[in-house]
Amino acid sequence: MNRRNLLQQLSALSLGLAGTSQIALAQQAAEKTKPSAKKKIAAKTLDLAWHNVEDFGLEGREWSDLKRLRYYDRFPAEVEKNIPAPVWSLSRDSAGMMARFQSDSTTIAVRYTLRNDRLAMPHMPATGASGTDLYAQDDKGVWRWVYCSQPTGKNVETVLISGIPKQSREFQLYLPLYNGIEKLEIGTLKNAQFQGHSPRPKPLVFYGTSITHGASASRPGMIHTAILGRRLNLPILNLGFSGNGRMDTGVNEMMGKLDAAAYVIDCLPNMGPELVTERSAPLVRQLRAARPETPIILVEDRRNTNSWILKSRNDFHTANHAALKNAYDSLIKSGVKNLYYINGDNLLGDDNDGTVDASHPTDLGFYRQALEMEPVIKKALGK
Repeated sequence: MNRRNLLQQLSALSLGLAGTSQIALAQQAAEKTKPSAKKKIAAKTLDLAWHNVEDFGLEGREWSDLKRLRYYDRFPAEVEKNIPAPVWSLSRDSAGMMARFQSDSTTIAVRYTLRNDRLAMPHMPATGASGTDLYAQDDKGVWRWVYCSQPTGKNVETVLISGIPKQSREFQLYLPLYNGIEKLEIGTLKNAQFQGHSPRPKPLVFYGTSITHGASASRPGMIHTAILGRRLNLPILNLGFSGNGRMDTGVNEMMGKLDAAAYVIDCLPNMGPELVTERSAPLVRQLRAARPETPIILVEDRRNTNSWILKSRNDFHTANHAALKNAYDSLIKSGVKNLYYINGDNLLGDDNDGTVDASHPTDLGFYRQALEMEPVIKKALGK
């Protein structure tokens, strides 16, 4: 190798090393200037006061004067013998339940034990099926999302939010949709003010299927019943039973015992035209006998979002809708008052993007469903 080639190679090596060094220095500088991710604060490391929600009560938990097997069951124990076994089993999920409280704590935590090991489903995440979901009112009185728990096991203890301004504000904590609760506590800093709120009277009652139950919301606050509760400022009772919302007389009887704002009957996704014809009018008459003036709202089933390409499915929805409309028209003709009707064709929008599996809404689908239902519910309530 001659002197010139040697000098060229040494020069190239020097430049390469210099370039490598400059890249490394640039990467180090970038790491130093990059915003550091704030580590999640563990609830166990904080000096918190824990508040048992059983001390002040839950919305979405009616018939409170009757004995329950578990505090967080949706139905009292005596109902088990009067309803189908699957409905009873599903009623032990805490769908629709919500704790309301006021606090000036700069940290809000949650600690709870779930009933079941199954935290999620193939079409629904653990945050929706087994998580809790926190909302707070802003300075204008608007309910806004704060954070949700992300369970990885049956025992959950986590800080939902910390570092918020120290001022008294209203909170709502939604409970899991597709799991049950054994015990639930809300954590605040020990020097903070805390006041749990008792449940409000006259709930808006929803009776329905897996959709009403909450499948497949990403978190409990995004189901249409919760969205409507916030928009209408009303307590909600969720009587959604996955695969088993079929206008059963035992469920109807329990609804009739409530002083409800209105009844929203949304059972068609679990029924066919014959069953709709058989049970719709008797349900209305059963409720009307118990509550002569309470508004009753009948809801057609949403069309599966791929029914545009599946003729048999589209025909099924059309027949279901016709059966319910015939029952509604007959009831109106017979003189039944305060009876309302919601068309199902636009419940999920018109772009076929509102579900996760053609049937169960995503958050987008639930939001659209709430907006579609809201005008009829408001009319029924005289709002």
